Amino acid sequence: MLDVVAIQEILPHRYPFLLVDRVTKIQEGESIEAYKNVSISEPVFQGHFPDHPIYPGVMIIEGMAQAGGVLAFKSASQEEQEAAKDKVVYFMSIDRCKFRRPVRPGDRLEYRLKVIKHRGNIWVLDGKAYVDGTLVAEAELKAMIVDK
Repeated sequence: MLDVVAIQEILPHRYPFLLVDRVTKIQEGESIEAYKNVSISEPVFQGHFPDHPIYPGVMIIEGMAQAGGVLAFKSASQEEQEAAKDKVVYFMSIDRCKFRRPVRPGDRLEYRLKVIKHRGNIWVLDGKAYVDGTLVAEAELKAMIVDK
């Protein structure tokens, strides 16, 4: 549904910190499904860990948050979307975060987020990450859309 070029029009993140490759499904105001292809060529694997590469949990959560940011901006009115270039999404909290299994190079990390609550510029999302249909991480994310 949205490729990486369209995602970069929404999010301010760029390589090596853009962690969403494609959005496959979006229901504005409700949910989003997106993915990231995890590659051994990513800089994070130089130090995490050279002989046993594991994709860091914090990067999984950040990728979920970026997908949530796409959902928030795509759920906005046309007028709000035009003003989005001057906005950014900030984390407010990460609750009930759990990592279920390691993510390794070669995995396709799928993000699935659902809106728990949305009021004004505050979003609360239930985020889950999967590899090959297996839950690898989950968290409740709270974020705010603010001026840059």
